[in-house]
Amino acid sequence: MNRNHQLVLLLIIILSSFKLAFTQINSNEELSANEHLVLATAWYQKSAEMRACYYQAFQLAKIKLDNHLAKHDGNKPAAVIFDIDETLLDNSPFEVHLIKTGAVYSKDTWNEWTQKAEAKALPGALEFTQYLKNKGVEVFYISNRKINELEYTLINLKAENFPYADSTHLLLRSMNQSGDKTGRRNQVLQNFDVLLFVGDNLTDFSEDFAHRGTDLGFSMVDSLYKQFGDKYIILPNPMYGEWENAIYGNDLRLSEPKKRALRKEVIIGY
Repeated sequence: MNRNHQLVLLLIIILSSFKLAFTQINSNEELSANEHLVLATAWYQKSAEMRACYYQAFQLAKIKLDNHLAKHDGNKPAAVIFDIDETLLDNSPFEVHLIKTGAVYSKDTWNEWTQKAEAKALPGALEFTQYLKNKGVEVFYISNRKINELEYTLINLKAENFPYADSTHLLLRSMNQSGDKTGRRNQVLQNFDVLLFVGDNLTDFSEDFAHRGTDLGFSMVDSLYKQFGDKYIILPNPMYGEWENAIYGNDLRLSEPKKRALRKEVIIGY
């Protein structure tokens, strides 16, 4: 075999190896199902910009709270309503678990995480809730965690020193209840003047945002833009949320290949 034939044979072997490795990577459906979480979770855990966004949001919330308190008539006591997950507590280790194991979100995998009660307070969250307590403003936690997670959620909130961490101020959804928070918000509004709503998902503010339509909710947000940074304080969450569900037409039963295709289909390039 001459030198040229040897080089050709070596090139064929190298290309075949690359093809085999590429095929093996793409055949791993469990890994690819969570692969889109890697960069989002890395940003959430490892970017200084993420921390800056949280500090900025809670600093703005303090300013707006003081403005609202100055105009508060006092007929009802003042309160602020918070979501919990990715608003006050950081559950990104759960996303890392899904990435590493190839598991998918489910009631069981989520409960396994929340029972650990190990989620840490997000930047600025504890300071702002303590600020509210010092101002005489009550804190209510309205979360779509299920009622069977109440004990562990309270343990977690108390471990992180959040105020008003009790069964009166923590309103979870019952086992057969939908994710609509309207009833629980109204329960608080009956007795309190809610000055701010704080969350990472638009339905933390109003269930109207659940109906996003084909424009993914852009027109609704645009029509209410004055509320954001005033009554509504929103926090960043690139890892999951109803924004992602809307891309799938709110049909989470779609196959992973179809979801991947839709994620690519909606983005705009040139």
